[in-house]
Amino acid sequence: MKFDLLHPRKQLVQIMDRIYRYGLTTTSGGNLSILDENGDLWITPSAVDKGNLKQRDIMCVKPDKRIIGPHKPSSECPFHQMIYEKRPDVRAIVHAHSPALVSFSIARKIPDTRIIPQAHHVCGQVGYAPYALPGSWQLGENIANTFAQGFEVALLENHGVVTVGPDLLTAFQRLETLDFCARTQIQACRLGSINTLTDEQIARFENYRATLPTFQPKSHSSRERELRQMICRMVHRAYERRLMTSTEGTVSARVEANSFLITPYGVDRKHLAIEDIVLAKNGRVEQGKCPSRAVELHQVIYANHPEINCIITAQSPNAMAYAVTGQPLDSRTIPESYVVLRNVPLVPHGQQYDAPEQISAALSENSAVVLIQNDAVLASGATIHQAFDRLEVADFTAFSLLNALHIGPPVPIGETEVKELEEKFG
Repeated sequence: MKFDLLHPRKQLVQIMDRIYRYGLTTTSGGNLSILDENGDLWITPSAVDKGNLKQRDIMCVKPDKRIIGPHKPSSECPFHQMIYEKRPDVRAIVHAHSPALVSFSIARKIPDTRIIPQAHHVCGQVGYAPYALPGSWQLGENIANTFAQGFEVALLENHGVVTVGPDLLTAFQRLETLDFCARTQIQACRLGSINTLTDEQIARFENYRATLPTFQPKSHSSRERELRQMICRMVHRAYERRLMTSTEGTVSARVEANSFLITPYGVDRKHLAIEDIVLAKNGRVEQGKCPSRAVELHQVIYANHPEINCIITAQSPNAMAYAVTGQPLDSRTIPESYVVLRNVPLVPHGQQYDAPEQISAALSENSAVVLIQNDAVLASGATIHQAFDRLEVADFTAFSLLNALHIGPPVPIGETEVKELEEKFG
């Protein structure tokens, strides 16, 4: 789906639906806008249920200030107008009350996007706008002045967050990614100090590109077609389960001994389609497509592990709390967690670029999931279902451990019980 070809009304309804359903705002909170090429400002209405917004509800503010539509424009329309005036490159604005980001705003601290390179790539540095009365021109001045400094995202003091972009999807992705950062940091703070990336490490990510040669497939086997559908279904599920964001998360699956399919770079995970999936074969990738940046890492793992038929790399907030603090993720919580996960090693950041063989070597029958420091959770399996189950169990296990810290020190299953599990489940 070419999102940018949809009418502004439909774009605004679709993105507000995603924001509301993912818990990033409330029925009454948040507003979105698009400034089109004619100078028309399309904006969500005031006092209309965000969970049941229709295209007919979207308001249009004309360049001559005429208002077209059945409602009043959002009460925050002034700050939208002022941002557009001060940032001619901005064509879309998102304002929401994500609980995690509101937590930062009322603590008056800024989320750090340097916890993973992908987050810094999408959001950049976060700006800060001082408090003012909602809907006031002073608030508009505060927010617009923040964006005039070049920020793409801004935390609003005791209020929420605003993100901007050249289009609405980009602005939404910045909101979603910043929310991921905030949720990860809140969880990580329960474990201890957070490690952030250096300028050199971020630059390494920015400059890294897979350099595999290309080829044009002559045909597509039934097995390949089946796997394309399975990958899409699993990516959509991972996205709905908040184990991936719209910009981050990779799934690959082995087709034959020398070939595998992998998700592309830069495609919205919610709307991933079978034709977007990239075929890699004999060290080459399908012509005309851009594979995930993790393609070379996945290629090395498949070459070294014939028993692995699926690899998932994702940024699930609870498990990532361990990846950004370096604390061990102990799977000895409940029998299912230990049976599914066993050991979860942490590998140093940078190996995904410079030493994929080291990550491959960390994988084994008893370590099918690894944490890549300040980057991702990597889960592997004999099937797509098994790899996804391991990813999901890893995040659930991390979530349980983090919550337990509020109750009392987590007590792992004892050695005798661990041996019983190993004897029964292998």
